[in-house]
Amino acid sequence: MRAALILFASLAVAVSCSAQGPRLYKLSGSPANALPLSNVVNDIVVRGDTLWMGTERGLQYTSDGGSSWLYFSNNGVFDEKGISAIAIRGDIIWVATAYTFKQDDQSLPAGGGLYRSTDRGLTWKNFAQPIDTGTVNIIPYGINNIRSLAITTAVNNITYDIALTAGAVWTANYAGMLRKSLDSGKTWQRVVLPPDGPPKSIKPTDSLHFDLAPIGGEKLGLQGNLNHRVFSVYASNDSTIWVGTAAGINKSTDGGISWQHISAQDTGQTISGNFVVAINEMRRGTQRTLWAATINAESQSEVRGVSFSRDGGATWSATLLGEFAHNISFKDSIIYAATDRGLFRSPDDGATWQKAGTIYDPNSLHRFVAPEVFAANIHNDEVWVGGPEGVAMTLDRPGNPFGTTWKVFRTYQSLSSETSTYSFPSPFSPGDEPVRVHFKMPSTGDGTITIRIFDFAMQPVRTLLHAAPRTVGQEYDEIWNGATDRGNVVANGVYFYRIEFGSGQSPAWGKIFVLK
Repeated sequence: MRAALILFASLAVAVSCSAQGPRLYKLSGSPANALPLSNVVNDIVVRGDTLWMGTERGLQYTSDGGSSWLYFSNNGVFDEKGISAIAIRGDIIWVATAYTFKQDDQSLPAGGGLYRSTDRGLTWKNFAQPIDTGTVNIIPYGINNIRSLAITTAVNNITYDIALTAGAVWTANYAGMLRKSLDSGKTWQRVVLPPDGPPKSIKPTDSLHFDLAPIGGEKLGLQGNLNHRVFSVYASNDSTIWVGTAAGINKSTDGGISWQHISAQDTGQTISGNFVVAINEMRRGTQRTLWAATINAESQSEVRGVSFSRDGGATWSATLLGEFAHNISFKDSIIYAATDRGLFRSPDDGATWQKAGTIYDPNSLHRFVAPEVFAANIHNDEVWVGGPEGVAMTLDRPGNPFGTTWKVFRTYQSLSSETSTYSFPSPFSPGDEPVRVHFKMPSTGDGTITIRIFDFAMQPVRTLLHAAPRTVGQEYDEIWNGATDRGNVVANGVYFYRIEFGSGQSPAWGKIFVLK
């Protein structure tokens, strides 16, 4: 689950949305592809030998270690919306989508609806993003009638996480709050969570006086609660549910009826921060340890990091302080944390951490330039990661130390001609990301290549490669960071590059647009 870009934005924008009933489609995915669907991966879920991945363009999976990929995207069922959450229980798969759109010169994030398969992805039902009607609704909760803000728009109503229990689907929907469905997605109900406090715990027999609302306002007479902005949900079992919000962690042991609220402001050993974007549980024999990505929210005393509890949430310890974690996964006794600065590994319950080095594939020469890792998961001894640069896998086992070798999977637009080339992104800003020059080696020749960059006046700027060896017939990316041979960042403008093949073949030319 990736929530790094969603902080505490105003929810004042309203967009009209209409609900629609579920639609059934039969789909076996796309034909097998040699390349992944997208280079931005937000979520990875492993079931058996199949790795399901949520990307910015749709759902993809591989069952052969990345040798081939199947897509669910832009095919009459799934469109090209991004995947914001995946959950699997047995043969049942739930997927949530999200997208952004422009309105009044603003880019607005929105929930794109959910998909459910009961046969491992063969057929799917599509459900519109759950929304409410009216303005302020009354929700019965035991002896109480709780006033609740009606969420009538998909804007900021994004499903960031899904948990599945026997007979129930739980979704964490940011401004859409915590919701559950007891009829496989036909209808959804808001789940009442405690307010920011007090009280710290609620049950139906309590006399309660608070509103269920992610924002407040005098116009509606509602008191908003950060604890009703929901980002993560995890089910330890069918009765024990954990929910991460912008105000901490909530625990229920009776299937979501009563709740205990845990925050960074609690006395004693507690979580490091209240913005909880991921929750997972390590299971070793009878021992259960709950782990959460606990990011600093509003209080100066909070610290971003990872918090864990061995006693069911009664006490907490914090580790990996200073890091923004997006995801936590496990292999036996080893913990992996996907963070803004890369993938971290701890073999000793968080006492020490090792950060993976540069993610670089010596065979394809693909490398991750951006350090961020949004997702990580484990298949046997394989550690799979996803982020803004693609998908990568490293082995973690005796004889293959963690992070020493990587296999990188990136997609690209294949070239039909050995003399054609392109660069991306276009334009590119050296301060934000590098540009990649994509080319194809000739099928004959000595297998060497030289790439030179020139300014608009055709003055030399940078030599990226000089007589570098490459495999004939293969396609490659070469990275330029926007610097000259002397290390100075170039000015805005149009730049040309020339690819010289050692075989004596005619050079290939391309353009690079720099816009800082």
